[in-house]
Amino acid sequence: MMNKFPVRRTFAIAGVALSLAACSSLSSPPPFPQSPSSSSPQQQGPGTAQPPPPAAPQPPPTAPSRPAPKQYRLGAASSALVAQAHKQVTGGDFGLAAATIERALRIEPDNPLLWIELGRVRYTAGDYGPADGMGRKALAFAAGDPQAQASAWRLIADSLRGRRRNDEAAEADKRANALAPQ
Repeated sequence: MMNKFPVRRTFAIAGVALSLAACSSLSSPPPFPQSPSSSSPQQQGPGTAQPPPPAAPQPPPTAPSRPAPKQYRLGAASSALVAQAHKQVTGGDFGLAAATIERALRIEPDNPLLWIELGRVRYTAGDYGPADGMGRKALAFAAGDPQAQASAWRLIADSLRGRRRNDEAAEADKRANALAPQ
């Protein structure tokens, strides 16, 4: 009886043979060629060791540069939500504005600018304790960004003043002005 697929079987056998040949060639890498000027230790006679080549000159050490301050920005979606929240605050709907900022926080949870925005909404609504907490949370995320840190300290100062803790508010204002004078 004649086989219907002799070509397929031939290709399968050829593929297995090529795979085996490739595997056997990978078992030992080819030796590195030696340059004519280099000689192996067996070719050198006793006492004829060559000195090592001179080391490449190193550049002089430089003073470590100070990294540029970080600056947080809002993404496009978060920026649109913040603009929407500002309109809601203007309309007096603080709860909806806070919910809108919280939606932005689900997009960028580590962005201190959003925590400051949420704190401002809480502060405007007269919720000074939560506003203080939002400012401190923003401060924790704002490492490396003096502008964001200053804004967080100003929010903290305002919330402290709202609770009549004026001495602490003055200290928070000093910290904000040290970071970014107004």
